[in-house]
Amino acid sequence: MYTQWRDLHRDGMRRVHQKTLPLYQRTQKFKVYASNVMPGMTQTAPYASGLLRSITTFQGTPDDVEDAVKARLKRSRVLHDASHQFALVLEEAVLYYGVCDDEALAGQLDHLLTISSLPNVSVGVIPFHARRTVWPLEAFYAFDESLVAVETLTAEINVTAPGEIRTYLRAFAELAKLAVHGPEARSRIVKARSTLG
Repeated sequence: MYTQWRDLHRDGMRRVHQKTLPLYQRTQKFKVYASNVMPGMTQTAPYASGLLRSITTFQGTPDDVEDAVKARLKRSRVLHDASHQFALVLEEAVLYYGVCDDEALAGQLDHLLTISSLPNVSVGVIPFHARRTVWPLEAFYAFDESLVAVETLTAEINVTAPGEIRTYLRAFAELAKLAVHGPEARSRIVKARSTLG
């Protein structure tokens, strides 16, 4: 299903986060590829505020950023529930993109380091100069093996066709192979953090 952001956000962004809360609560295995911003479930309030404010401004939709951030953080509580598993793969550039001020980005990177130590969370970082077997793609979120949400500039695409889901999961597996994990991923996060003072 292809739904334009302007339709999803016609009365602000809070409702979208509230509407997807049951999906997050019932999903056992999340696989997330982030090519442009930190995955939503990992975002701190200041980072999410900066990001959602820029989206609101760009789209010209109603400004409910404060309420949307609260709803996003509520939805993100599943990250701390050990019955849910998260495999996150980020392009290294995501660690540097200034979608918020430097202080908020520093806090976000500190939070990512904390999250990466959770037993139910795996964080991979694809180095800038990784030899590519899969080119950078649009960000996507796989919810178990039943749904893949793809985020484009103008719309969210919810993929439910089994063959397409398998293709996204295969792409995720290849992207995960390109990523560094564990101490090497953490060192890249620390390096990005060090550029912010």
